Amino acid sequence: MKSKESVIATVPGDHRVNERIRVESVRLIDNEGNQRGVTTTREALALARSLDLDLVEIAPTAQPPVCRIMDYGKFKFDEAQKAKESRRKTQNVGVKEMKYRPKIGPGDFDTKTRLVEKFLTEGHKVKVTIMFRGRESAHPELGKKILDRIVEKLVDVAKVESAAKLDGRNMIMVLGPEKKAKPKAETAKGETAKAELPPVDDVKSAVSAVPAVPPVVEANAATQESQEES
Repeated sequence: MKSKESVIATVPGDHRVNERIRVESVRLIDNEGNQRGVTTTREALALARSLDLDLVEIAPTAQPPVCRIMDYGKFKFDEAQKAKESRRKTQNVGVKEMKYRPKIGPGDFDTKTRLVEKFLTEGHKVKVTIMFRGRESAHPELGKKILDRIVEKLVDVAKVESAAKLDGRNMIMVLGPEKKAKPKAETAKGETAKAELPPVDDVKSAVSAVPAVPPVVEANAATQESQEES
């Protein structure tokens, strides 16, 4: 099994590790994140070896350089995993495309537009394409009307990044996600709550309209006194 002491940085631009740290003294951070102050590199390396860990130079330009005790192999693995996940997310978030026809029916329009909304809420840009066929290309205003309907329907979640323009026999427009958009569920909830609360003036009017309760106790006492006198 390869010992911890033999793990060194060999890739250009990588960290210097263990014996590759040539300075006389370093500012040391231990494996638990505690500041150990300035110590000799020899003592810092001895401490790292006693813990079966590595001494890694993390701030070479500091005076003196800052080193930390850690498992360098695990650190490199974690960094590689983070870079891989970052690349995966970058690849997944791209430009989607949705195609419409100038004479599209209401059902198809709603279905396609819901998919466009889904792409936008996932963080994608969407290229919306109107495909003209035959004589339809002589009426670009029909395609413009479709694009205007899409923008109007998605005004809360989309912003126009590239305005509608003709591209051969097609008309294209690019939409991007609107970062300031609020989730629809939250907005609907707020509007429902407001609708359920009556205006303050209406509450005051309702309270004042309640008839006063007659003094039943006093009336009963007066009736009793009248009966006794008779």
